[in-house]
Amino acid sequence: MNKILGESPQITHLLRTIPMIAVSDVSVLIYGETGTGKELLAQVLHLESRRSDKPIVTINCAALPLESVEADLFGCCDDEGKLQRRGRLLAADGGTVFLDEVDALPKEIQAKVLRFIEAGECQLQGSHKLHLADVRILAVTSVDLQAEVTAGHFRADLFYRLQVVPITMPPLRERSEDIGLLLRHFGHNFAGNNAVVRYSKQAEHCLYTYAWPGNIRELANFCQRMALLNPGKILQPEDLPIEMMPESAANKHLFTLPPTGIKLAQVELDLIEQALEMAAGNRSRAARLLGISRDTLLYRMQKYSLEP
Repeated sequence: MNKILGESPQITHLLRTIPMIAVSDVSVLIYGETGTGKELLAQVLHLESRRSDKPIVTINCAALPLESVEADLFGCCDDEGKLQRRGRLLAADGGTVFLDEVDALPKEIQAKVLRFIEAGECQLQGSHKLHLADVRILAVTSVDLQAEVTAGHFRADLFYRLQVVPITMPPLRERSEDIGLLLRHFGHNFAGNNAVVRYSKQAEHCLYTYAWPGNIRELANFCQRMALLNPGKILQPEDLPIEMMPESAANKHLFTLPPTGIKLAQVELDLIEQALEMAAGNRSRAARLLGISRDTLLYRMQKYSLEP
């Protein structure tokens, strides 16, 4: 079953708003980096809508054939005006159209797509008759579509018609409190009949602080690889891909003591303040960034008279 997983504030808020958005027929424009789960969100919106018993038709705008894009989207008629081919937009009648990479929609077809979204009608090649279809539009982009409008690459009127409800899927690095939940979920999914892979506290710290540029897709692929290569093993930092280890992990010492020495208490206080700032005050997340328990963090905050 398709399900968005997470306990971070961003995902909790999203899960609360999904039912309200799903029951409406308004167009939704989903933003987000690659691998953040934009397509999953579109599927959830469709499954929770009144159109869930109808198809969701996916159109990858970046892969549309330039020489026949209009026929591919809308269809065409023969010389007598009889429908010869039903395009994918018309074929979605009653259901949902998922426009993937909508920023790549050829500009020469954008006006016709706009008309279809606004009125649910289009005129097919070879016919003077208007063809109608009732569809709901969910569009996805990984780029700043407003910037594309400013640059003249995307029609402003189509942009505003798509963005009735904008939603941004947060990157995984901004919701690191969800990493543990996702590791367990994918770990069990990919274990099959084998024992589930586990992680030492040091390995968990590496995974919590890693930037995950490929987001949830990268994390899922990582879990699948670990389940295949290390069934039932408790992984240590040295078992992780090199890019997931701290930059200085190859060195004998994580920190180099300067010849002039340091004030250890001041370094500890500075690191705690940095962790709290990075975690936006979330003490559980700050503790994970420091590789200590929440209780230990609270004790040290009290030690340095930091506001609890």
